[in-house]
Amino acid sequence: MRMGSRITARGGIRSVAVDERRPSGRPTLLVNYWYAHLVGHAIEGLRYALGYRAANPEMEVSLLLNAGTPVELATCCPSLARTFAVPFVHFGRLVGDPAAALADVPRRWDYVVDNHRAYLPSHDAYAGFRGFYDAAHLHLEPGHGFGLCGAAPPAYAPHQQLRLDLPDEARNAARRILRGRDTISVVLAGHSDARAFYPSVSSWTLILGELSRRHPGVALALIGKLGPGTARSTTRIDRAEVDRLLQALPTAIDCFDRPLMEQLAVVEASRLFLSPHTGFGFAAVSVGTPWLTISGGQWHEGFMNGVAFYSVLPDVKRYPCFAWGCPLPLIELDEDGEGPRTPSM
Repeated sequence: MRMGSRITARGGIRSVAVDERRPSGRPTLLVNYWYAHLVGHAIEGLRYALGYRAANPEMEVSLLLNAGTPVELATCCPSLARTFAVPFVHFGRLVGDPAAALADVPRRWDYVVDNHRAYLPSHDAYAGFRGFYDAAHLHLEPGHGFGLCGAAPPAYAPHQQLRLDLPDEARNAARRILRGRDTISVVLAGHSDARAFYPSVSSWTLILGELSRRHPGVALALIGKLGPGTARSTTRIDRAEVDRLLQALPTAIDCFDRPLMEQLAVVEASRLFLSPHTGFGFAAVSVGTPWLTISGGQWHEGFMNGVAFYSVLPDVKRYPCFAWGCPLPLIELDEDGEGPRTPSM
């Protein structure tokens, strides 16, 4: 772990201590980006912190995240002063005491900027989210009051390119896995509860089989997380589906359930990252890999990081593809016989 970054948590969550010295007299800023635990939201918080650091080089910029988030990503951003992983992790339900979970976070800051969603009435329906921000606004004492991420004060420099500096051991592991082969990294499904939001195995076999035919010798690194019993994001696909693809695609490599840093290093070493919508794509473009998205589901691809990406969109009049939290129509039995499936998938 790099000096100058500190992940702090309680209640059994990993705590990593590093150099505690802080230059005296420097203004302090806390980016309060507690939100749902998905990878993409951690990346969002990191880039907001980068924008404030770029505009205020003299400032100590720290980041607060949900401890269920992959907070180790912050160790790839050496410009951060500290990172706080708050062990209050439930978003929709109020489970535990958010005030107690904030005990390791200093109260006094020059500036605190909140995730803008803290001020959206639509988020009042999420008891855990609302409980956290109510507690945070009682706990924190910013000298200049509470602000919004991406806005001044303090000064903010938008459109910074976030680049994660991955550990050497992760990059070495990726080299061993790939053995010098040209590679396309693939995430088969995102974290959404509905498997119907993502392509079927039959569809993936056609897509990846054609890629292999067009680009013989290119390895296909299948990336995801299957392990149950964790607060982390899991891929909405099962082991049997992954095994079917591995059997059908001779150039496929099983990279499921490897450590996150190793998976990101595989993506970094790849020519392309291919997936349906997933927050992991935000991490892919943050290691400099172009993202080709089979677009559709609940959300669009809205993370512009100065790295090429392309969203493959269907004919939206025939195949509605964005729901924004509302139900999408389902085809109960799709052409593959693996339904139900949303029309765009």
